[in-house]
Amino acid sequence: MADDKAGQAFKMPDPAMMSRNMADIASRSQRIVMEFLRRQGDDGMPGLDPMNIGGAFLEMTAKMMANPAKLVQAQLGFWQDYMLLWQNTARRMMGETPDPVAAPAVGDRRFKHEDWQENEVFDFIKQSYLLSARWIQNVVKDVEGLDDRTAQKVDFYTRQFVDAMAPSNFLMTNPEVLRRTVETGGENLVRGLNNLLSDLERGKGNLQIRMTDFEAFKVGENIATTPGAVVFQNDLMQLLQFTPTTETVLKRPLLITPPWINKYYILDLRAKNSFIRWAVSQGHTVYVISWVNPDEKLAEKSFEDYMLDGPIAALDAIEKATGEREINAIGYCIGGTLTACTLAYMAARKDTRIKSATFLTTMVDFAEAGELSVFIDEEQIKAMEEKMEKRGFHEGHEMAVTFNMLRANDLIWSFVVNNYLLGQEPFPFDLLYWNGDSTRMPARMHSFYLRQMYQQNKLIEPNGIELAGVKIDLRKINIPVYLLSTREDHIAPWKSTYRGTQVYKGPTRFVLAASGHIAGVVNPPEAGKYSHWVNTELPASPDDWFAGATELSGSWWPDWHRWATGLAPETVPARKPGSGKLKVIEPAPGSYVKLMAN
Repeated sequence: MADDKAGQAFKMPDPAMMSRNMADIASRSQRIVMEFLRRQGDDGMPGLDPMNIGGAFLEMTAKMMANPAKLVQAQLGFWQDYMLLWQNTARRMMGETPDPVAAPAVGDRRFKHEDWQENEVFDFIKQSYLLSARWIQNVVKDVEGLDDRTAQKVDFYTRQFVDAMAPSNFLMTNPEVLRRTVETGGENLVRGLNNLLSDLERGKGNLQIRMTDFEAFKVGENIATTPGAVVFQNDLMQLLQFTPTTETVLKRPLLITPPWINKYYILDLRAKNSFIRWAVSQGHTVYVISWVNPDEKLAEKSFEDYMLDGPIAALDAIEKATGEREINAIGYCIGGTLTACTLAYMAARKDTRIKSATFLTTMVDFAEAGELSVFIDEEQIKAMEEKMEKRGFHEGHEMAVTFNMLRANDLIWSFVVNNYLLGQEPFPFDLLYWNGDSTRMPARMHSFYLRQMYQQNKLIEPNGIELAGVKIDLRKINIPVYLLSTREDHIAPWKSTYRGTQVYKGPTRFVLAASGHIAGVVNPPEAGKYSHWVNTELPASPDDWFAGATELSGSWWPDWHRWATGLAPETVPARKPGSGKLKVIEPAPGSYVKLMAN
């Protein structure tokens, strides 16, 4: 009986199938290596340390060794904890249940499998790792004398190293993977290797981890499906107008300027979580800019081109289509930064067509830009510019890797374990499909944005930058403003976005949503999920604002709608795409959004 159970638990591999799989793997591997080497020849081999990580760690080591007593003290504390862990493990093996010396943080899903808790050996491995990780991170954080930028870079890349070395990421130290390997006779590892090769093939030698089932979604069929039409287009964008679902609509049309780092349909994923569909149902005539996915032909397109051919061109088109000169505007992330620049440009030219502005997770003061600052220094910008000079653009997947590193355990290592070690296919998930549908950045625009905004923080300076011959001064923006930030935002930290409240001169409302850069924004009322905080007072300090804020359950969307309709409640008969002077070019979502970077 025992032998029968063992036979059921352990599956012997099929030698013939294994042989065919390995032959296929060898052939594919050779093609991938040849393609990778060819691309390196085209792009030029990168420098040995384009991110200047080595210099930061050398400086940190020198400062650390200047105070050896502090390092010895940290090591003693580490060994004391380690000895306690040994003792507790021995006690567990004798049947006792001592408290853990180190426990995963709340929400850490790497150690959710029961064996991490119930098996003494894997519990020891887990706690040993957590102790070591805590010690390493504390040691580098406590080094004195480093400038803020260097300290931030050392801390960030130390965390990347610590995350990469987690025992959950390795076959022999992950109990779930070991069980699966025994149960399948190693087939999970062969499937995982095939998944790895497929990702390398897709990235032409660069690893592009598949986070979702890309075959499960098609733009315009089961994602980005809100009815509408393209009513205007130029080299940089298509302007979408969405079909009304109410008999009357608000007189002021609504123009949404999304980021061009990804695609507009983050606001139109599915019917149940589409902000665009919801805004249409509330009586807004919704226009959305759908940016092109640029290639080398658009290398010279500048930030001011994005302004003139984006929001400014859209305003002209909306006036033609509806006869309305007054509109409400929404800008999201870099689309919000562009909207702020556009408003300052228009104020200088006495153009008053935008009557209210909503900024979603938008920075205009980049002094404390969060962990993205790690990637912004002279060495890295120069290395990026050298690549862009040859290509004409910044690759979309490279930008995606940067954002994924901000949450490496969730967006990198969890998929390494699932796809490559467990040999499983990723789950169909609309948000991760959008996340993988990356876009390129024109070389000239991207260089300007990184240098003028992130590196030099010129936008917040009065007349610090010039666009289309106009000095940009954000203090000239004197219209009602609604600022929406998210509490766990790693890309646009809320305390940085809050600084906009001290810049704009018109009446300003600041709302803080729970969750992060995407989930906090895309939070439909029907979901009943994340809360939001409100406070009509706008003190200089974001901490003071939060201390006086009131938490309200549910989505921020209804709060925004009440604010927008309170400014201009007048309604008119519903406007259909093509009913005005602009005719329908093609149905929504249009053709620009369907062009994938791959």
